[in-house]
Amino acid sequence: MLRLLLLLLGCLLATAGQAQDLLTKQNGEEIQVKVLQITPTEVHYKRFDYQEGPLIIVRKTDVFMIRYANGTKEVFGTPAGGPTPLSAKVAPGPVVPGDEAPAFDEVHLGGPRLGITLLTGGMADKADTEYNIKPFLTQFGWQFETRLFRLPNGTAGLLEIVPLIAGLEQNKFLPSLNALIGIRGPKGLEFGLGPNLTPLSASVALAVGTSFRSNGINFPVNFAVVPGNGGARFSLLFGFNSRRN
Repeated sequence: MLRLLLLLLGCLLATAGQAQDLLTKQNGEEIQVKVLQITPTEVHYKRFDYQEGPLIIVRKTDVFMIRYANGTKEVFGTPAGGPTPLSAKVAPGPVVPGDEAPAFDEVHLGGPRLGITLLTGGMADKADTEYNIKPFLTQFGWQFETRLFRLPNGTAGLLEIVPLIAGLEQNKFLPSLNALIGIRGPKGLEFGLGPNLTPLSASVALAVGTSFRSNGINFPVNFAVVPGNGGARFSLLFGFNSRRN
C-alpha cells in the first residue's frame, strides 16, 4: 500500500512538473508561465510559480518562442531588423555586469501638465517683497516619463522630467525644471524624489501621486512639496499622457 501511495505521489509530482509553459523572450530570458491568451499583437500569461498574481501582458514581438506543457512549441521568430536572441550571441565565459540583456525594454510616456502652486512662510514673503509675486501661482508644462523597469508584480521604476512655467496669470515668466526618480506600485500609487531648479533657487522636490487609465490614456495626479527659504512650495498637478514608442 505504501509503495502504491509513493508511486501515485511520484506521478502527481511529475505531472505538476510538466504542467507549465516555457516562454522565451527575444533577449534569451526564459520564464515558466501559464499562457492564458495570445492575440495578434500580445501574449497574456501569469507566472507559473505565482498564478494568483497579476496578469502580465507582453508584446508578441518581444517573444521568441513558447514551449507548451504538452511538449508542442510555437516560434514567433525575430522581427525584421530586430535583435538576435541572447542565447544565440552571448560569448562563452562568465557573465559580468553589463553583459546581461536588459530585463525589460524602456517605455516612454509624454503629455501636458497643469496645476497650481502655493507659496508659504518666508518663501511667500520673499517672493512678494523682492519680486512682487503673489503666493498663488498657476503652472503649465510637460511631463517626459521613462519607465526604466517593471517587476513581475507590477512595480515599476521611473524617471520623470517635468519643465514648468508659473506666474502667467500675474504677467510673470517663472520657469522651473524638475527631475524625479520614483517608484510606481502595481495599483498606480507612485512616489518620487529629485532636484527642483529655478533661476532663483535650487532645492529638492518630493512628490506623491497616482495615475488613472482609460481607453489607453493615463491621467496622472501629483502632489509635490519643495521646501526652502523658511517656507515651502506646495503644488497640485494633473494632466494626461500616452506612450511615445
